[in-house]
Amino acid sequence: MTVVEKTNDETNTKVLAFDVFGTVVDWHGSISREINAMHLSVDGDRFALAWRAGYVPAMQKVMSGELGWTRLDDLHRIILDKLLAEFKIKHLNETQKTELNHVWHRLDPWPDTVQGLQRLKTRFTICTLSNGNLGLLANLSKHAELPWDCILSAEIFKKYKPAPETYWGVAKVFDVHPDQVMLVAAHQNDLDAAAQCGLQTAYIERPLEYGTSQNKDVIAHPGNTFHARDIMHLADLLAC
Repeated sequence: MTVVEKTNDETNTKVLAFDVFGTVVDWHGSISREINAMHLSVDGDRFALAWRAGYVPAMQKVMSGELGWTRLDDLHRIILDKLLAEFKIKHLNETQKTELNHVWHRLDPWPDTVQGLQRLKTRFTICTLSNGNLGLLANLSKHAELPWDCILSAEIFKKYKPAPETYWGVAKVFDVHPDQVMLVAAHQNDLDAAAQCGLQTAYIERPLEYGTSQNKDVIAHPGNTFHARDIMHLADLLAC
């Protein structure tokens, strides 16, 4: 695989905006471990993948107007209730269901995440740009000890990515031009949408985002400003 090796001298970056789920934290591993620890007689890998699979269709209902603005926590709960029925999990009470839904608030970071963010923070403003709601992101960041300068959420803009308002919103918050913002993500569709809005882009390889049962293509895309193995490698590329 060819890794795009550039230096920060080729950019005028001021703000690094990070996708969170999959890029910064390991949603699949975290949820799988919690499900298995609950001894629900279901496979944690399958349950985590099924929960995540409901993510885009649920957001599309909001984006299409079928649902009014709905926080990601509430979308996660709608998906969870369907999964509990599908997996024939019938014994959880309301408190237990709420606690399980909040697993998204306590996802663990990838091993390179915290140190990589700390390095990048020395030269750039670093923030989230996530579809997670503010309360979720605040709790998650505290749990994972993520050193953000600012937490930005789709909830602020009342639009889910890949709506242009989310990417332009980062530039507006920090009073910079879109090309002074770099989206950092492990999802090419997110990066493509950001690039169309004039942002710079950095792809982070997360080959195990979906666990070991699914292969994830992490090939370098020529349209990205940077391509990094992980966040520490991105810090190397940006001379932090």
